[in-house]
Amino acid sequence: MRGVALAGLAVAALLAACGGAGSYTTVVGKIRNAGRVVVGTKWDQPSLGLKTGEGPPEGFDADVAKYIVDHIAQGRRVQITWRESASSAREALLQNGSVDLIVATYSIAPSRRSMVTFGGPYIVTPQDTMVRASDTSIKKVTDLRGKRLCLAEGSNSYRRIVDPPPNGKLNLPMQLVPAANYSDCVRKLADGRLDAISTLDLILAGFAEQEPGRFRLLNDPVSSEKWGVGIKKGDTATCEAVNQAISAMWHDGTATRLLRKWFGKSGFKLPSSLPAPEGCS
Repeated sequence: MRGVALAGLAVAALLAACGGAGSYTTVVGKIRNAGRVVVGTKWDQPSLGLKTGEGPPEGFDADVAKYIVDHIAQGRRVQITWRESASSAREALLQNGSVDLIVATYSIAPSRRSMVTFGGPYIVTPQDTMVRASDTSIKKVTDLRGKRLCLAEGSNSYRRIVDPPPNGKLNLPMQLVPAANYSDCVRKLADGRLDAISTLDLILAGFAEQEPGRFRLLNDPVSSEKWGVGIKKGDTATCEAVNQAISAMWHDGTATRLLRKWFGKSGFKLPSSLPAPEGCS
C-alpha cells in the first residue's frame, strides 16, 4: 500500500509540475504559477498573425498577446505555446482547453458572449471592403449590389453587408462565395472568383501591403468592431488581469508603437486611445 501511495504522490507531483488538466482553475494562475500558457492567433494574416517558418507567428496580435502575458506574469519568465486559431474553431478551442487565450482578430459579438468571456477590447477598428485595383465598377460599398462577396468560415463580417438591421447594415443582395479563411478569400479575389472582401480594415491592410498595387480598399467603412481577448467562459479573474494589461499597454505607449510598426504604411487613421472596457461578464 505504501508503494501505491508513493506512486500516487509521484503522479500528482508530475501533473502539478507539468500544469496538467485541472491544476489551475484560471489562466492567470497558470501563467503566474506554472510559467506557461497556450495562446491562439491567426497564422495566415499578414501584419496581424502570420507564421512563415519554424518560429512563432508575427504581427500586431502576436505582439499584443506577448505584452498581455508578460504583464500578467509580473516579471516571471513564461513559456508561450502558440496555436493556430481559425475563426471557425475559436470557441471550440477555448471550451475544450486547447488554448488559454485567443488574440486573433476576435470581434466581441453578442452571439459569442454565451460561449466566451472577453477581455478588452484592445482596439476598435472599422470594417472596410477590398476589391481588385483594376475593378473600377466598385467605388463605394453600395456598388457591391449584385456582386460576389467572400464568406470566410467562422466570420460574421459579411452579415453587415447582406443582412438587414439589427444584425446587418446594408441589406444588399449579393452572391456569397465560401472560403476557408481570409487568406483563401484573397486568393479567390486575385483569381477573379469573387469581387470583394469586406472585413476589418487592419485585416485587409495586411493583405494589401503584401502585394502593393494589386488590391484597393474602398475607404468606405460599414461599421466598427471591437477586438477582444478570448478567454474560457467564466474565468473573470483572467479577464480582469487582461484588462489591466490592455490599459497599461495603451498608457505606456506600446499600443501606439505596435500599430505604427505593423500598419504605419497603410495610410489609415490608426486608433489612438484605449477603448472603453466591456466588463468581464
